[in-house]
Amino acid sequence: MKKTLYVQVVLAIAFLNGCASTSGKLPLYNWGGYTQDTYNYIKQGEEENIETLLATYQWIFDNQTGTIRETIPPGVCADYGYLLVRAGRVEEGKSFLKKEKELYPESARFVDSILRKIER
Repeated sequence: MKKTLYVQVVLAIAFLNGCASTSGKLPLYNWGGYTQDTYNYIKQGEEENIETLLATYQWIFDNQTGTIRETIPPGVCADYGYLLVRAGRVEEGKSFLKKEKELYPESARFVDSILRKIER
């Protein structure tokens, strides 16, 4: 069940990845190696892939200057937070899920459903 929810989060983010600009102007967001690193983690799930994915999240958090929005892309905080929860870092994960709601209020229903599942 947890893996299914994680896959749903990743698919939602992949869908939102289409928000990147391809017109030669500044991109809306900077996703770095997110797509490939997430794919590797889901397919292989090895410790090395988790560490690479966590490093990718940190890179995304640190490299949004030079983009149109200059903020973290939608879904990234939720995805990172859920990954932290799965790694046993529950409180830190919850804080990133809440940050997702702050950055993108339209995600509140989705994030709240994840938080409810964590509480169970």
